[in-house]
Amino acid sequence: MKAVLTPIFFVLYRVKVEGRENVPTHGPAVLAANHQSFCDSFFIPLVVRRKVTFLAKAEYFDSWKTSWFFRAAGQIPIRRGGGSVSERALDTARHDVLGKGRILGLYPEGTRSLDRYVHKGRTGVTRLSRECAVPVIPVGVVGTTDVQPLNSKWMRPFKTVIVRFGAPMQMDPPENPEDPLENHDHTQCRAFTDRLMHEISRLSEREYVDEYVPARTKAAA
Repeated sequence: MKAVLTPIFFVLYRVKVEGRENVPTHGPAVLAANHQSFCDSFFIPLVVRRKVTFLAKAEYFDSWKTSWFFRAAGQIPIRRGGGSVSERALDTARHDVLGKGRILGLYPEGTRSLDRYVHKGRTGVTRLSRECAVPVIPVGVVGTTDVQPLNSKWMRPFKTVIVRFGAPMQMDPPENPEDPLENHDHTQCRAFTDRLMHEISRLSEREYVDEYVPARTKAAA
């Protein structure tokens, strides 16, 4: 799929990449990006030489119109709102992706932002870094809202997209690897996640706001 789409995208779009040297050439890592458009999940893997497996919202797997693509690309469905279903998805990410030395992509905001801001991040990305002892590479994506504006089903050609990779960040490993949550300090996870989101904000040229992405109904209002 990557071999087919890459030449097409580079003909249709002006794709710029900055800081790609920050993505490790081998070993596990997490790419944590801002998320304003569905097509973010096309452009990020496009410019990474290794395969990127994303945590994708489970609703994409509920419709045949999109499920074929996400299953073919090996993406992992995750239900928003947490609970046992989300935990199973994170377990899959730990063991089948990071545990096998691969790259995991995710959006710490938890869902697409409908405004021009980068919002407060969920701490799941921090837990993965801590429990799996892997670096988190902040990613800023610029221009995808021009390619695919809000509520648009089509991607507009001949637009410029910039993907910026920041310096790797990493949580300290747990004191007891057998029980990563022993003496767990949520304030440290929160502080690390906040630093990560500020860096994503800088890379994506979007202002940061210290609140979670509003619910769709609230945002529409």
